[in-house]
Amino acid sequence: MIFAIEEINNSDILLPNVSIGYRIYDNCGSTLSSMRAAMALMNGHERTVGKTCSGQSAVHAIIGESESSSTIVMSRTTGPFQIPVISHSATCECLSSRKEYPSFFRTIASDLYQSRALAQLVKYFGWSWVGAVNSDSDYGNNGMAIFLAAAQEEGVCVEYSEKFSRTELGKLLKVVDVIRAGTARVIVGFLAHVEMNNLLEQLSLQNITGLQFIGVEAWITADSLVTPTSYSVLGGSLGFAVQKTNISGFFDFVTKQFWETAFQCTETSHQENATLSRPCSESQDLMELRGYNADVEELRYSSNIYKAIYAVAHSLHILLKCKAERGCDQNVKTEPWQVVESLKQVNFTIKTGDQVWFDSTGAAAAVYEVVNWARGADGSVQFKPVGYYDASLPPGQQFVLRTEDIMWPGGHQMPVSVCSESCPPGTRKAAQKGKPVCCYDCIPCAEGEISNATDSNGCVHCPEEYWSNPGRDMCILKAIEFLTFTEVMGIVLMLFSLFGVFLAVLVAILFLIKKDTPIVRANNSELSFLLLFSLTLCFLCSLTFIGRPSEWSCMLRHTAFGITFVLCISCVLGKTIVVLMAFRATIPDSNVMKWFGPPQQRLSVLAFTLIQVLICVLWLTVSPPFPYKNMKTYKEKIILECDVGSALGFWAVLGYIGLLALLCFVLAFLARKLPDNFNEAKFITFSMLIFCAVWITFIPAYVSSPGKFTVAVEIFAILASSYGLLFCLFAPKCFIILFKPELNTKKHMMGKMK
Repeated sequence: MIFAIEEINNSDILLPNVSIGYRIYDNCGSTLSSMRAAMALMNGHERTVGKTCSGQSAVHAIIGESESSSTIVMSRTTGPFQIPVISHSATCECLSSRKEYPSFFRTIASDLYQSRALAQLVKYFGWSWVGAVNSDSDYGNNGMAIFLAAAQEEGVCVEYSEKFSRTELGKLLKVVDVIRAGTARVIVGFLAHVEMNNLLEQLSLQNITGLQFIGVEAWITADSLVTPTSYSVLGGSLGFAVQKTNISGFFDFVTKQFWETAFQCTETSHQENATLSRPCSESQDLMELRGYNADVEELRYSSNIYKAIYAVAHSLHILLKCKAERGCDQNVKTEPWQVVESLKQVNFTIKTGDQVWFDSTGAAAAVYEVVNWARGADGSVQFKPVGYYDASLPPGQQFVLRTEDIMWPGGHQMPVSVCSESCPPGTRKAAQKGKPVCCYDCIPCAEGEISNATDSNGCVHCPEEYWSNPGRDMCILKAIEFLTFTEVMGIVLMLFSLFGVFLAVLVAILFLIKKDTPIVRANNSELSFLLLFSLTLCFLCSLTFIGRPSEWSCMLRHTAFGITFVLCISCVLGKTIVVLMAFRATIPDSNVMKWFGPPQQRLSVLAFTLIQVLICVLWLTVSPPFPYKNMKTYKEKIILECDVGSALGFWAVLGYIGLLALLCFVLAFLARKLPDNFNEAKFITFSMLIFCAVWITFIPAYVSSPGKFTVAVEIFAILASSYGLLFCLFAPKCFIILFKPELNTKKHMMGKMK
């Protein structure tokens, strides 16, 4: 302060013909002393007991105080008199109220910025679980309240928030117990340096070390905290400090004042001064200074005081209408309220390059230096700058940190302070009941859901054609499933189908060779060959159900199945009618065979088949079968199948086949006891019984079978019914042809042999 005032008084540019005077009071850390000093300044008298408050104010501005609580008292005291109070380190956000403190200014930023910066700093290092301790004062309570709100916005949880004042030992011990019992490894200390000193002392006594402290400008660079035991507790601490500024000439000024004060000497050699004190020598005994621990480089608040003095000088310069060539108008009477208004307008740059101005709340721009408690090469504790914070920059650019330069507690790697470990991709966070949001369990995502980021709050559903991978962190295409020719089931069904074709062809060849024998000629050999042909088609049509469904294959498989089976059943029905008509013809005067001869038999087969063809044409015209991706049966895979299109068309085809089979079964059953050594009606009855049994059991099996097994059930029903017809109708005849040729005679067929 003295340096700045002397510099202004010696200036020819700022207040050229006006000198600034000053009074300095020491409040000794007492709010009461601060108030007495303020009253003395307003009265124009020295601070004495018993003086009345009757004088006019002799000061235009008051520089101070250091602590927010004392500054609040002083600002409220001087407020009615509109005397400007400019503080260099009172940071309480409560002082920003222009309604309560209209004449208050400060050359330091409000704690609003520092508290928010603390939350951002904690968030930057991923510390989501912290403890908080603050001074039980205006400074600590307001600052901590802002920090807690900002921490909540940043997603940082506070395990505990404790406070104590410098005179409450009981509360201090309770705070120490809470810190010891807590799980948070990071402690945010919004404390004045006195309270921090008390807390440090107790933590050292109880050997509570290894914690990461985050500090504020009030104590992070306080030399008084540096003791032989303090580094074990505060080593690696991070915090915000007022920026260091190198004011040219200040070092020499302080050194000269210090030298003269410490050794009671003077550097001047003039005779008039020599009588007052001895001249200083170059060989002074420095051992006298071994207990001195102050350093000009760490006088961080000096620049704030320097700015405050210059702000008052510039406001007076404006009020006194000073000009370089004619000086200031000393006839102008200035009042403190005029200085207040003038301070709101000042905007200048000091010789360090810093711009000085006051915002609408009377505060300066928020620029902090981030410092780290580290040991130097000589083992001494250093407040090492590791970055800065500038609130005037855009979001995202306000912090600049050199994390590689940070010394962490214990010299180890960066501490981890979380309530719960991070949830890896593939899981989501589930809050623990009754605990803060930072305490959670990691729940694996459900099937079909993923989370591809750490600490996801929820899982997202995969698109319809995708499914979650085993790690639940990626959506992958669902496996497409259909009955293929290469899988075991497909190969087995294909072999049975081809084997059925082989047997049908083999029987046809045998019948062709023995076409003139009675057993082949009996009951219309034409129908037998047509039946064998239709059975061959039935075996082959089952192959259309295997392979990837396409638009053409879906239409082919169902229509081919319907038509070939009707052709087959029509042939069997024709043979059944022939048997009935043949025995009806043996009755005297019966002439039925001429009404159901070979032409009529062919025509009946054609007619029955054409009806099915007509049903299939209508089906394909109205709503044909089509390939369909079934995603409902299985969640994790897609079943590629053929949708029947029109359910009515599908069941009409099956119903018509069933109707013919039922008719054939009834007629064959009626003819089962007709006299004949080789009564084919019995075998037709058995074949129809098997056919109907297969297709009746097919319906529930078809409806309940999932995925590709639906197709397998359909193929099985086709093959089973086809094999049933083949074996029941042709196996007995083949047995007689191959192994009992003596029975293959007309007499035996007519039942005339004994």
